[in-house]
Amino acid sequence: MPSLPFDAVLFDCDGVLVDSEPITNRVLAEMLGELGWQLSAQEAMRIFTGKAVRDETALIEAKTGFTVTPDWLAEFWQRRNAALDSELIEIAGAPVAVRALHRALDGRIACASGADRHKVRLQLEKVGLLDAFEGRIFSGHETPRSKPAPDVYLAAAAALGVDPARCAVVEDTVTGATAGVAAGATVFGYSPGDLGHSGPEALRAAGVAHVFSDMAQLPALLAAWPAVPA
Repeated sequence: MPSLPFDAVLFDCDGVLVDSEPITNRVLAEMLGELGWQLSAQEAMRIFTGKAVRDETALIEAKTGFTVTPDWLAEFWQRRNAALDSELIEIAGAPVAVRALHRALDGRIACASGADRHKVRLQLEKVGLLDAFEGRIFSGHETPRSKPAPDVYLAAAAALGVDPARCAVVEDTVTGATAGVAAGATVFGYSPGDLGHSGPEALRAAGVAHVFSDMAQLPALLAAWPAVPA
């Protein structure tokens, strides 16, 4: 493929590389139901997609009267991970796009997620992409602030030795897009029209440079992008 105008590409994970949100939010809805907050998986997706459950404890406590404990979060992660390990599939076109960009950038790609590292690694391994990101996985659980703060993207760019302003970020939610924009990157919004991804208008309002709907087209989209000032 043609040379790219970016020094690195930083991918979100959930909803960009793997189709995890329906699974995660089904488990979350089940566990919230056990606490008395009855939600469908679709309703949970509307409320929680793009957010870390550990950052939404005040909302859960307000709706249920239950004080969210480390043990409850650990049980959620365990049940979620078991379901992901059993059911997870990739986002269509993501493996092809990742491999092409990995080759074009001599490995300067990273996965920068708001999720915990164990979940990210589990998911990348499940869809056969762990090797493409090995050593370049960054978790919002390990930065001072998670998305929508830019910390995880700034950490990824620093580890790759590149200026965030010369990075392309690939996101599918307003929360993540806000983080990428705040980091100074050029953000591309993946919005296929399915529940669990932010819509084009919301992504544009968050500051994304371009909205696209076919992950397989990402390498060509980035290659055709105008040169980024050095």
